[in-house]
Order: sequence, then C-alpha cells, then structure tokens
Amino acid sequence: MAAVHLIEREQWAEKPDVWQGEFQGGAYGADVSVVFFTTDKIGGGPKLHRHPYVETFIIRTGRALFTVGDRKVEAEAGQIVVAPANVAHKFENLGPGRLETTDLHVAGAFATEWLEE
Repeated sequence: MAAVHLIEREQWAEKPDVWQGEFQGGAYGADVSVVFFTTDKIGGGPKLHRHPYVETFIIRTGRALFTVGDRKVEAEAGQIVVAPANVAHKFENLGPGRLETTDLHVAGAFATEWLEE
C-alpha cells in the first residue's frame, strides 16, 4: 500500500493566518514544489530570477505585473501565468490591496538563480 503524507499548515506556513510559505515535495516523492506568496505592499514581489524548470503562477487575489523574458503581462485573480524553463521572470503587486499567488515549481526541490538583488 502506498504511503500517504499529510503535511500540516504549521510545517509550511510562515504565519498561521496568511497563505505564505513553501513546500518542497521531493521529500515526499512528489516532483512539485510550491510557494504560497502574499504581500500587501504595492510593488512587492520577488526580484528577477530563473529556474531550470517551468514555473506556473496562480493568481488567487489581487493584480500583478509579470515580467517573463522580454514580455510584460498584467494578471489578476483567477488568471494563470506560465514562465518557461530557463527564462528570467519576476512579478510585483499592482494593488490596490493584497496580492496572493500559488506558484508551482515542476521539481521536487527549488533551484533558483537570482539575477537581481
């Protein structure tokens, strides 16, 4: 019988009342890792970076400006943005209010090359 893993919120969430934190699935036999991102700061978001795998962003709340390669895309709650492997990308909260994303990494562990500080 296959093992079932139940990961409690306390194991991945940075705060008990905000969807923010990380999960790396490799330890559980999963080839996916997840970033739950939340910011109330206008302009807040990760700096330019890239991964050797595809990253998929699900915008749960708010609006964001994504830069993927040489393209800029505005996305809002309910939309999904896909950044190809090895393509530099970043996003920022356009406001007003909170931005929440669920970011799917097609890898059991994060591999990130930061291109901006």
